[in-house]
Amino acid sequence: MIKAWHAAQFDLVLSEPMLVEFQRVLGYPKIQARLRWDENTIQRFILLLRFKAEVVEITGIKVEVPADSDDTPVLRALVAGRAECLVTGDNDLLALREHYPILTPAEFVKRL
Repeated sequence: MIKAWHAAQFDLVLSEPMLVEFQRVLGYPKIQARLRWDENTIQRFILLLRFKAEVVEITGIKVEVPADSDDTPVLRALVAGRAECLVTGDNDLLALREHYPILTPAEFVKRL
């Protein structure tokens, strides 16, 4: 999907809390070993996301993920950015598909 994003096949909507979480997770030794990314590469990737994605303000957006409040910034970004869909493999977010346009990664790839 990153290649498709680089090729401008879709626009990416993120929130500041999501960027903070990405940076935190990319810093895990297990993730760094798998990606073979050092701290400089992670910083450049986060900067690229900030530059190329639409980073939306989610303060004041009144939606929640009942099963996992840690997922709330993701849902708020969907709403704040008026995104066409949210792409996730997270079951707590997928459980909200009746109320929001949420796709699995496989479903999204088929739409590309």
